[in-house]
Parts: sequence; C-alpha cells; structure tokens
Amino acid sequence: MTEDAQLAPMPEDWERALAVVAHPDDLEYGSSGAIARWTDQGRSVAYVLATRGEAGIDGLTPEEAGPLREQEQIASARVVGVETVEFLDYADGVIEYGLPLRRDLAAAIRRHRPELVVMTNHHDTWPGGPWLNMADHRNVGLATLDAVRDAANRWVFRDLLDEGLEPWSGVRWVAVAASPKATHAVDITATMDRAVESLKAHRAYLDGLSGPMADPGFLREAATETGQRFGGVLACAFELIPMQ
Repeated sequence: MTEDAQLAPMPEDWERALAVVAHPDDLEYGSSGAIARWTDQGRSVAYVLATRGEAGIDGLTPEEAGPLREQEQIASARVVGVETVEFLDYADGVIEYGLPLRRDLAAAIRRHRPELVVMTNHHDTWPGGPWLNMADHRNVGLATLDAVRDAANRWVFRDLLDEGLEPWSGVRWVAVAASPKATHAVDITATMDRAVESLKAHRAYLDGLSGPMADPGFLREAATETGQRFGGVLACAFELIPMQ
C-alpha cells in the first residue's frame, strides 16, 4: 500500500493485546492513542519492553536514567489504562537479534496469550522520508515477528514447557506502529488528549530532546495527517500483518 492510500479500520474482534517494544517512549510515539481506546472498550493490554531505556538521555548516566525511565514508562502506561508493564533488561542501544531475544519474547507471548501483538516499526526507514530506523527497533521488531511463531511451536524453546508455558497459537495479527507500509488505522479522536499526556509522562526523556520530537504536540499533527487517509478523524496507523 502506498503512503497516500486510504487506510482500513483495525479489527476489533479480539480481547487481549500484548505490546512489545525496545524502549520506554516507543509506544507513546504512535500507539498510545489506540491503546487508550482499546482499554476504554474493556480490552486487556500489557506492555513488554526489551530495555529500560538507560542509554536514551545524554545528560544522565545509564545508572541514573534506567530507573527514572522505568518509572516514567509505568506512569505513562497508566494514563492509557495499562497496568502490566514488564522489562526484559536487555542493554539499551546494543540489542542483538538472536535466539535469547526470541526465547524471551516467545515466553512473554505464551505468558500473556494475546490475540493481537503491537510493536513499533521494524523496517529500515520511517514514514515520509529516508530517515534511518535504529538497530534496537529493527532487531526487537524482527524478533517479535519470529517469536509469534516460536510461541506456537512446542518444539522450539522446549525449556519453556518446564516453566509451565504451554504453546500459544492464538495470535491473529501483528500491528506495526509508525510503519512506512501502513494499511490500517484507529480513530483516536476521543483519546488524543490522553495520548499526549502519556508522552508527557516521559518528562526527563523529553527534557533531553530537541526538535519536533521533544514537543508532545507532534502527536496531534501526526494524527491529523494520518486522518487524511482515514475519513478526516484523528487517527494512528498500523501495518497489519495477519498471522493466521
């Protein structure tokens, strides 16, 4: 689908979602408005983050930034109705795609048993330009896609069975936020303000940024632009990948 094609509505016949990203703030740049809508509808959403984002603030050491960013992410999640936030404790900035990451993500999928998995952009570039995506996003995204299938196969990571984690083949879709290949969207008109507030909860991180990404108002502009492909409402877009 081209970047100016109309977007289809996201499926709504599901009850549980798991959002998997590399860092605190990743979900707030593109998904939190949709997540707020879903939790308002009574759906269950949990977060799993590969890192605590300890390398994300130039003016703070990782030892200072990690605990601070963890607390900001937990507070941000609560703004949009998410109470379960888990951290896998991979090192920020140097995440490698590989079996350990796939195993940990497969374990999370088996533990939470989602029908929908939400993740951030795993492609080489971002929408609207040639800007290079960072390695952590690409590696966690690819590992998440593979972990969905790993979670369904009892003969992959057999030690998970010893931990009581039975296979889960119930993931029906993976929704990729901030993708240059978006196909679907969610109307976030009613939850736009909470999406902005959820990003503002990352106060220390935003204080260390410059440029448009430091202004939470960026989210409203992005939602307005996405809405031009989705009936003129405020919207956030996803690339929807069927898994069944």
